[in-house]
Amino acid sequence: MTTSSRFSAAERIASLKTAIAGGVTAGLLSFGLLLLHRLVGSEGLPLNFGGGLGTLTLLVNLGTSALSGALFALTYRYAVRTDDNLQLNAGVIAAFALVRGVALVDAGSAIAQKGWPFVAACGENFVVFGLTALALNFGRQQGWLTPFK
Repeated sequence: MTTSSRFSAAERIASLKTAIAGGVTAGLLSFGLLLLHRLVGSEGLPLNFGGGLGTLTLLVNLGTSALSGALFALTYRYAVRTDDNLQLNAGVIAAFALVRGVALVDAGSAIAQKGWPFVAACGENFVVFGLTALALNFGRQQGWLTPFK
């Protein structure tokens, strides 16, 4: 018995391109936000990339941001397709921003600080995934990326 699949080799390649674009975009945006925190944050962490815990933390954050961005891009590609449904677009962004934002925060610390860590982490992730969605839409308009059909 043979079945026809919409997941052709061309669709898989298009998904891979989308995942790479999303991962790179989210990784770069997160890197910018992390640098901003180090430059103007109250932690006073030096910009030392020579090794140590700060560098390892930065690399892990970049890796998780890039992976999250790639998974977001794939989900966004399959969910949005060719629809112009603003609620669907915003819903995918909100789902990823809230899940990643809440997961990054230590609950005890957030409660002690009256919830501000949750607000900050979710807000940053809304920026990262919102701008990643804009980059994906721009890539689609330019013909570099294609929607799932």
